[in-house]
Amino acid sequence: MKRNIGAKTIITPLPVFIIATYDENGVPNAMNAAWGTQCDNDKVFLLLGSHKTTDNLKLKKAFTLAFATPETMRISDYFGLESGRRANKIEKAGVHVHKASKVDAPIIDEYPLTLECEVVEMQEVEGDFRIVGQVVNTVADESILGDGGNIDIGKLRPISYDSSAKAYRVLGDIVGNAFRDGASIKNK
Repeated sequence: MKRNIGAKTIITPLPVFIIATYDENGVPNAMNAAWGTQCDNDKVFLLLGSHKTTDNLKLKKAFTLAFATPETMRISDYFGLESGRRANKIEKAGVHVHKASKVDAPIIDEYPLTLECEVVEMQEVEGDFRIVGQVVNTVADESILGDGGNIDIGKLRPISYDSSAKAYRVLGDIVGNAFRDGASIKNK
């Protein structure tokens, strides 16, 4: 039996992205953002409130987007707990950064998968920022590569934010074959 539980928005999985930027002095910053997704084959979409990160995005028009994993969960959660306007989160977290090769943004070495992005659209709507980033490069640790040099999500084990339980969950198991498993129904 099903029952009504009220107006609860449960969209899952919500990726745990770490958005890294430089400020006007070249100081790196990072924030945890779960409100984002892929849009089109080569773009990402983010919805962010007003943060040090959005200040930096307006200024630099560039960012990196890293995928949190079980191994980076603690620092990833921290990046969402403290404001970059009040603390140097990179320094406090003790992570290591280097400049991305294609954009003016930092790459955090502890994350195995990072997308280098240029801001192609940034629109403020009622205090929130809708951001579209063009992916110009992908940096992947060899440990998460599978056949043909492709990213193996099972090896990456990205975590997602569970807004219902306020918890992080791991993704990775393959349970079916896209564009194939439904063919038996289609071809009836």
